[in-house]
Amino acid sequence: MTATCFLEPVDVLFLRGNRVFGEPGSFGEAILPPWPSVAAGAIRSCLLVDEGIDLDAFSRNEVEHPVLGTPECPGSFRVSDFTLARRTKGGIESLRPLPDDLIVTEGSEGALVVRRLRPGAPMEGLEGSYPLARWPLLAMDRQDKPLGGLWLGEAGWRHYLAGNTPDGADLVPSEELWSLDLRVGVGMDPARRRAEDGRLFTVQAIALHEGVGLLAEVTGAEPPAGGLLRLGGDGRGARIRLLPDYCPPEPDYEAIAANRRARIVLTSPGLFPDGWRPPGMTADGTFELFGVRGRMVAAAVGRGEVVSGWDLANWQPKPAQRAAPAGSVYWIEDLDATPADLHRLADHGLWPAEGYDAQRRAEGFNRFVFAAF
Repeated sequence: MTATCFLEPVDVLFLRGNRVFGEPGSFGEAILPPWPSVAAGAIRSCLLVDEGIDLDAFSRNEVEHPVLGTPECPGSFRVSDFTLARRTKGGIESLRPLPDDLIVTEGSEGALVVRRLRPGAPMEGLEGSYPLARWPLLAMDRQDKPLGGLWLGEAGWRHYLAGNTPDGADLVPSEELWSLDLRVGVGMDPARRRAEDGRLFTVQAIALHEGVGLLAEVTGAEPPAGGLLRLGGDGRGARIRLLPDYCPPEPDYEAIAANRRARIVLTSPGLFPDGWRPPGMTADGTFELFGVRGRMVAAAVGRGEVVSGWDLANWQPKPAQRAAPAGSVYWIEDLDATPADLHRLADHGLWPAEGYDAQRRAEGFNRFVFAAF
């Protein structure tokens, strides 16, 4: 069972990262898109409340939900995709952060030019600590500064999965989607139940423009068909709406298996035991996971981030874990897999067959898509 829903805020959102704030003069920076655990927590809480389940008993693992399981032993529910989206005349359009193999620069007369990194041999005599056989290289006739703050529309994402390079018309600037709203907070003294002197801090709130929200794909459960839920820090309100007719862009598994090469593109942060290397990949690039075999020849991985969060069930911070960022790209050649093998691995995510963190998997981490080389 897989269902897609649209989460549309009715207020600003506090989508906090992993930096500590609250001390006098500190600054709480927002992240967008947020971690998929934001959607997992909001939808699971809504399901429990709608069904009248005692949240305290559930947090103590005293109640087992048919699809959510318990906090210690999650059930079939998991977030399988999570990204920004907006309403259009034709329905809902998903929006993706630019993958790390796409570089956007400004061309003549201000037009946006999109180029792709491609695996290649480094120049003779050039050495470095990069461990794979080829480097992700960009061929340009002049030096230029890459542009940021751009998102890939659904048509561009479809082209990208097919192995084509999107063009400037497929890009959406972030200023068309949201703005930042700075809020000042006051530190409180819990004993005296009053504000403490000199404890002002600032946090960023995300004010999504009208019609802009978050798209969440849920597997193994049916999310609420409608209503309100609490989303992000401070539990700000958002409407939830099921999208029964939404068809997300899909890779061509038949063509990828026939060509025997592909790109693996992270769509959520990757919590990998070996840092930037996903499970099933050895130091020399050999890859084998869930019947999919091949050789990783190159990788474009952004700066690592730290993922944590707040564990409501135990009322304590979740362990801080190093993560490969969403948008990281891995090129794989000599691919030996059937279309069914590729689909099964994409459905499972970049987790080992056993011994993985079931809670983080349910929250939507280590998700990826296959794209044509």
